[in-house]
Amino acid sequence: MPSKVIPKPAKPFWHNPISELFQQLQTDERGLTQPEAASRLKRYGDNRLQNHKPPSTISLFFGQFKSSIILILLFATGLSFYLHDKLDAAIILSIILMSALLGFWQEKGAADAVSNLLAMVQIRVAVLRDGTFQELPAEQIVPGDIVQLKAGDVIPADCRLLSSDNLFVDEAILTGESYPAEKYVTDLPINTGLNQRQNCLWMGSHVQSGSATALAVATGSGSEFGKLSERIKLKAPETEFEHGVRRFGYLLMEVTLILVIMIFAVNVYLDKPIMDSFLFALALAVGLTPQLLPAVISINLAHGAKRMAEQKVIVKQLAAIENFGSMNVLCSDKTGTLTEGTVQLKDTLDIGGQTSDKVARYAYLNSIFETGFNNPIDQAIRQFKTFAVAENGKLDEIPYDFHRKRLSMLVLDQGETLMICKGALNNILEICDTVENADGELQPIMTAADAIQQRYRDYSHQGFRTLGVAYKPMPGKTKFAKDDETDLRFLGFLTFFDPPKADCAETIALLREQGVTLKIITGDNRLVAETVAVQLGLESPAILTGTDLAGMSERALINRVAQVNLFAEIEPNQKERIIVALKKAGFVVGYMGDGINDVSALHAADVGISVDSAADVAKQTAQIVLLEKNLRVLLAGIREGRTTFANTLKYVFMATSANFGNMFSMAGASLFLPFLPLLPKQILLTNLLTDFPEMTIASDNVDPEMLGKPHRWDIAFIRKFMITFGIISSVFDYLTFGLLLWLQVPVEQFRTGWFSESVISAALIVFVVRSQNSLFSNRPGKYLIITTATIVALTMALPYTPLAPFIGFQPLAPAICGWLGLIVLLYILTAELAKRIFYRHVSL
Repeated sequence: MPSKVIPKPAKPFWHNPISELFQQLQTDERGLTQPEAASRLKRYGDNRLQNHKPPSTISLFFGQFKSSIILILLFATGLSFYLHDKLDAAIILSIILMSALLGFWQEKGAADAVSNLLAMVQIRVAVLRDGTFQELPAEQIVPGDIVQLKAGDVIPADCRLLSSDNLFVDEAILTGESYPAEKYVTDLPINTGLNQRQNCLWMGSHVQSGSATALAVATGSGSEFGKLSERIKLKAPETEFEHGVRRFGYLLMEVTLILVIMIFAVNVYLDKPIMDSFLFALALAVGLTPQLLPAVISINLAHGAKRMAEQKVIVKQLAAIENFGSMNVLCSDKTGTLTEGTVQLKDTLDIGGQTSDKVARYAYLNSIFETGFNNPIDQAIRQFKTFAVAENGKLDEIPYDFHRKRLSMLVLDQGETLMICKGALNNILEICDTVENADGELQPIMTAADAIQQRYRDYSHQGFRTLGVAYKPMPGKTKFAKDDETDLRFLGFLTFFDPPKADCAETIALLREQGVTLKIITGDNRLVAETVAVQLGLESPAILTGTDLAGMSERALINRVAQVNLFAEIEPNQKERIIVALKKAGFVVGYMGDGINDVSALHAADVGISVDSAADVAKQTAQIVLLEKNLRVLLAGIREGRTTFANTLKYVFMATSANFGNMFSMAGASLFLPFLPLLPKQILLTNLLTDFPEMTIASDNVDPEMLGKPHRWDIAFIRKFMITFGIISSVFDYLTFGLLLWLQVPVEQFRTGWFSESVISAALIVFVVRSQNSLFSNRPGKYLIITTATIVALTMALPYTPLAPFIGFQPLAPAICGWLGLIVLLYILTAELAKRIFYRHVSL
């Protein structure tokens, strides 16, 4: 098929005849060839929304200069180049570029790591290529492709239906309509509104039940959802972690702005050179501003994401890592997560409780032809016992949905046309008017209702999930509808079991020790749910059923939800209500789900967690995807999330201790010294050198106390830390000033001594503030030790290198070096003592 420019359909695609659409999109019912699809992919680009496109290398590099302070400093450097000292301007510019390259290199590595991780959890679609259906990533869909869809699939593009079978689609993401829209092949008028286009499917919506084949017409930003996102510039809501970072940034910026304006004004008042004073004030601003915070956060999060991937936990949104670590309530269904997930059919029973081949055969007929949603219940039935069936035995199907809670099949079996239904017991009983005994006799259902319910309770108490089977003859029928689900004959029970995982009780106890409370949310009846919960170690679980929940007000639920650890008989739309109530009660909530009915709860949770084998729409909605459906894996991920948060806090503590204290001291010293204590280029070099150890903090070891319970941003704590350790730093800075003035060293040696003490103390203080415990009780990470030692050695050697005159340094006498070393030692010991006192009175 030749590659040419594909014309835009002359008529709206919901109005065009299919034959015209094929012609305009230059395709046919055999789909595209692989070479043609590759050509179109180059022409139209990947099938993704523009705002989800990863940042380019160029944008990452120039993003390092987006700080207004850096831009002003670059402008001032250029001005200095023409009006002042070209050498100084070149040195300052070099330092700024080195800092930018350092940040760029780290962020580029973080971005690449995230891209590689996301590739592991791609949404895949069945696409007709070269005459056969192939599973391909959704990003590779192009206009003209033919796709095959089933329940749980995310619709990858705007499509026109070619065929459908009881297809219902959730379009709430686009239309806001909470009920699924029925879709079928039809012709529509040209002026049909978007909500009424029953022959169209929209990118971003998902199939709730049924199946279909469809022709992709528009992809990426050309889709309706793409156009909408371009117009409103969709942005994810701010996470608690991002909110904390922003508030911390505001705190330092307020202090910086006040200090810099004062310093510049006073230095000008004291008749110091205006350009030097201006550059000095801006350099101080760079030293005070946590300009590396975004890079450090990105590195910490990306490093954490890579470590979590090793634990089989894939992070789709980096900001979710901190929430993962801060999570103190985890809500989960039990099937497959708390239980083995391999549902097995225990028995097929008639209403008398005896094993029945007829119940087994009818359940098999109902499940073997099922096409709407591949689920473990039907797999268990098909594996339990097989029966010979006619090849053309299926006549029609009404797929399972979460409102009816049953699956109906119209089949031709042994010359008889039957409707066979299976599903939740009460939902089956409500469409039955008679029951069939073991001998085939019929009796009114009311006469056996109590006995049926008693058997149901008995099976449930034994931990069995119990479904009902019913049927009715429909001679001569080849089609049927939901209205035909009446006057059926109740035939018997299907009992299923899914044993708890061997180590699950132990894992739940470990989660509890880590400060995470597990709450089970299940659609199973309360008797089964309670039996399994007790087996999992939840003794005397507090239970709330869906019926109880429906009658509770929002305020009552918020007050009650903290005490309940088992929610049973829950409707899909009630899951979201539970999650929202927990969040309003003050918890950081994780929700683990893998089904179509989990989507709203996954979206509402602070952390949406799914598994790689989940329905596409659940996997797409979740921020974190587990490659293994196991709580033990989740526990490892929680610890990694806390490690990432703890290491991010370490940078904050560093920025608010020695670095902040040094800049504050320098600002104060400039008021009484007849010269600037450090030149602007020396301040920027100080900032650059102290950045290197901080960049390796992501690989550092973490205190057990930081891993043992959830932590959140606490700006009040950070403020107290900044004041306490900033003052201690300033005391020893002024002691250094006093020593150098007492020794009456030349200005260049004063700056050299102050620079050396400032950088070395800021590098070494990392080992104090990185841990609440003793300096020697928690070994620092290997890379932190190496980079810190390197920076200390480089700082000590720099005044004796050929570069020293260009930077404004002079070699120091051994005696001065000895005195400065003593001051640094006293500073470290004092800070260690202050830390112990501080943490006795202030807790994080």
